[in-house]
Amino acid sequence: MAARMRFLEYIDQNADGFIERLRQAVRIRSISSDARRREDVIAMGNWLNDQLVSLGVTTKLVDLGTHEMQGQTLQLPPAILGKLGEAKNKRTVLIYGHYDVQPAFKSDGWDTDPFELVIDNERGRLIGRGATDDKGPILGWLNVLQAHQSLGLDMPVNLRFCFEGMEENGSEGLDECIVEEVKKGKDGFFDGVDCVCISDNYWLNTRTPALTYGLRGIAYFSINITGPGQDLHSGLFGRVVHEPMTDLIKLMSRLVDNDGKILIPGVDEMVPPPTPEELELYMRMDYTIGDVEEAAGGAIALSEDKATVLMGRMRHPSLSLHGIEGAFSDVGCKTVIPSKVGGKFSIRLVPPQTPEKVIPLVQTYLESEFAKLNSKNKMSVEYLHGGKPWVADVKHWNFEAAKRAIETIYKKTPDYTREGGSIPVTLTFAEALGVNVLLLPMGRPDDGAHSTNEKLDRSNFIEGTKVLGSYLYEVGAAA
Repeated sequence: MAARMRFLEYIDQNADGFIERLRQAVRIRSISSDARRREDVIAMGNWLNDQLVSLGVTTKLVDLGTHEMQGQTLQLPPAILGKLGEAKNKRTVLIYGHYDVQPAFKSDGWDTDPFELVIDNERGRLIGRGATDDKGPILGWLNVLQAHQSLGLDMPVNLRFCFEGMEENGSEGLDECIVEEVKKGKDGFFDGVDCVCISDNYWLNTRTPALTYGLRGIAYFSINITGPGQDLHSGLFGRVVHEPMTDLIKLMSRLVDNDGKILIPGVDEMVPPPTPEELELYMRMDYTIGDVEEAAGGAIALSEDKATVLMGRMRHPSLSLHGIEGAFSDVGCKTVIPSKVGGKFSIRLVPPQTPEKVIPLVQTYLESEFAKLNSKNKMSVEYLHGGKPWVADVKHWNFEAAKRAIETIYKKTPDYTREGGSIPVTLTFAEALGVNVLLLPMGRPDDGAHSTNEKLDRSNFIEGTKVLGSYLYEVGAAA
């Protein structure tokens, strides 16, 4: 207990230094989806590796090869594997994070330079690209390491690290890296890992910390309709030919109703109803319909029942229409009949659904509905990409340790959430290592990750660092 108290005091006393390190990290424009910034992403990886080594971590930079992007062959940023501690009597925790960020330009609507950390003392905010996603959380772990190194304290657990630089661009090469490292057994960096902790998501609201135990998967499709040999003039061919856009709109209107019910037979029905115990989790969450509508920017929630809305986001599948490729969408008026169009939609999946189970249901349904149109156009269903859902056991000691850490620092019991989005590496770790995976978010839902004026509240950065360290102490105490 004395060691933990010294750790907590150190975090408070050195907060300004931690923020300065975050400033250095934000300054590196590690945009993985921009070929022009690939050297910056690699530079960010090298900077992070140097930080880890200076804090006593043994690291290995894994060459993930090359890939084709934007007409160029580019070197993939390295995966950084690290280890600290080999004690046989301590549990071993694997930490994951990513050091790449989304694109950001001041012209997008930022109030300040996205890559210069701004300290807003009035509102207690640290503003800059990557502050919350995911440089801030990664540096939270570095803060924990620095505190123990400076105070001469032993870490309560053994640590392993896996940091990547392509999360915002498909995590190319990472799954293979993880699987290969696991195959090395005692010679690999992941030998003896007892659990995994990821801090790359957000609280459910701005008031109450959260622990995340589930993520929805995804299956992304395009309905492709072709007919004329070229685009046609509507004055010459309107009501003369079968129009691809007309067929597509009809098909897309038959995928989901206004209440969110998926109209493809067998998709919703695949998911069992919640148990009373699970339903109670949703009822206890510190969340209101007002929170939903504030986040959405309008009073448009599908229901006034909190549990119904939360389950719609977390534990039920959803189908969303995203756009139409090939359709006229510019300003002005263009009287064209497109010769080919593609309607994009996705289904967010929950257990026991998988892309492999859903694809044939989508294919069969759309073929049947298209046949009813008696159109002379051609229709095909293209599966573009997907990922499986993931759910963990919230009663596992890993979650119990995180719960006690949050209660110690925030004096609140965390919400247990399932995220509507996907973090594919979560499932990779769970399947490859066969251990419990915990999502321990640092930031808040209003942080604006991926958006303009991304921020991390100063209190979340500093108190969040305390949570990360306290979590390690709780894991150690549970051994």
